[in-house]
Amino acid sequence: MRPDGRAPDEIRPVRIIPGFLKYAEGSVLIELGDTKVLCAVSVEERVPPFLKDTGCGWVTAEYALLPRSTESRTPRETLGRRGRSQEIQRLIGRSLRAVVDLQALGERTLVVDCDVLQADGGTRTTAITGAWVALKLAVRNLLERGVLSQDPVLAPLAAISCGVVEGEVRVDLNYEEDLLAEVDANWVMTEEGRWVEVQATGEKGPFTWERLEEMRVLAQRAIQRLIQYQKEVLR
Repeated sequence: MRPDGRAPDEIRPVRIIPGFLKYAEGSVLIELGDTKVLCAVSVEERVPPFLKDTGCGWVTAEYALLPRSTESRTPRETLGRRGRSQEIQRLIGRSLRAVVDLQALGERTLVVDCDVLQADGGTRTTAITGAWVALKLAVRNLLERGVLSQDPVLAPLAAISCGVVEGEVRVDLNYEEDLLAEVDANWVMTEEGRWVEVQATGEKGPFTWERLEEMRVLAQRAIQRLIQYQKEVLR
């Protein structure tokens, strides 16, 4: 039995509140169980130097844990992002760029800020799922204002964690399960079932290809459910 009574293939209750911030071009508060992440997109009419005069835009992300998002206080990253935060924000940026036509975006940058208000496992995957909705809202804003003539977002995208705990494959691990996991994996996928990134680690030893396939099946089903919910929110 899982700590919260869920079935192995059951994700935690999900809620996405669009337009959570007044000033951001696109924003959401996403809750997946007790994990809560605020995602905000800002539009900047400039690009990194390597893209100047290319006609291409850019999508980048920043990720941070608020001090009391965790059981004990996490110090603010005032002197620069720690290694874990850098890794996660690069994952978020890569995932979003995979489903954006940067040429259609034009020479502008979409900056996605993902701030974890409360952490109970799966913060990076929750951030990706919320960030895609915030990105879509920002693009909708640009289309309505006539800044863009076509939607550069190519496909819906979401992410979920999945792993092996006490010998059982489980999707959407909370913090308690994450601590015990023999295998921990993060899955990022489009609506068409195309994988953007898979991060899988044998925390307590190697695992088989068959185990990985079991995790893939549960992760794919969970992501499809999340994408359907994203689309309902956007409607």
